[in-house]
Amino acid sequence: MSLPHPSSDQISLANVLAVLGDQTRLAIVGYLARNEGVAMSCGQFLDFGSKTNLSYHLAKLREAGITQTEVSGTSRLISLRRGDLDSRFPGLLDSIITAAREIPLLERLKEDG
Repeated sequence: MSLPHPSSDQISLANVLAVLGDQTRLAIVGYLARNEGVAMSCGQFLDFGSKTNLSYHLAKLREAGITQTEVSGTSRLISLRRGDLDSRFPGLLDSIITAAREIPLLERLKEDG
């Protein structure tokens, strides 16, 4: 089973910016960036909200082309689509990640972990 993702050329700037207008999704992107190169399981995001809420936010990120979700048995592994985003919108992801590091939720997680 695989989940639908937009192709690289289907990723639109307006949609990326709209999806990242939500603080929880922005915090998730910041967290993924901090752990870049490692696909994260859904359970690693439980500090960001309930399972239902997370499911919604992770789907929005995937549908916008910001993340890649791979199905591995009963797990979902999430990673940033840095290559696709950097080729479509050079420098955008780095700016977003810089801004996301200042989100209170991420600051709290840094202090706890």
